[in-house]
Amino acid sequence: MIRVEDVLRAYRHGFFPMADSREGTVSWCQPYQRAVVPLDAFRPSRSLRRVIGEKRFTIKIDSAFERVIRACSLPRSTEEETWLSEEIIEVFLKLRRLGVAHSIESWQDGELAGGLYGISMGGAFFGESMFFIRPNASKVAFAWLVAHLRRKGYLLLDAQIMNPHLESLGAIEIPHDDYMAQLEHALGEKIFFL
Repeated sequence: MIRVEDVLRAYRHGFFPMADSREGTVSWCQPYQRAVVPLDAFRPSRSLRRVIGEKRFTIKIDSAFERVIRACSLPRSTEEETWLSEEIIEVFLKLRRLGVAHSIESWQDGELAGGLYGISMGGAFFGESMFFIRPNASKVAFAWLVAHLRRKGYLLLDAQIMNPHLESLGAIEIPHDDYMAQLEHALGEKIFFL
């Protein structure tokens, strides 16, 4: 069983957990190239700005954390596996109860439409996963998160592993040594998510 203190220590040292759903194991990952979202450079696309301006979604924080993480754990339509095991979900639920893990949720017509979750430590936010049921719901939650992190003075938004979706949201890859320097600096800050 993964312990909360092990997860927090791992994140402080640049590692994050990833389950292999076929093997039933959890590995600790530390990629050579780390995906991060430069908070000062993020600009929503014109179409996303239009969706945000239409106020289709209401943003809530931590009102449905378990629903968000479980929705994120479902395999995508193109994948058969998920990196989120029940063991990882359980430790993140404990982190939520400790006030370390947070969900940003997009609601529409009283229904959860999408969202994301992650861990906040010092001036770093570690984005874990996102999902959507309705188009653009997770993108609106992401744009809200970036604006919130800027307002609070966060220094690092860690997106972990690059993929086309993250790249479309402005993520870039940086070398491991650069990431670790940014992480150390960010962890030295005293910033509270809420």
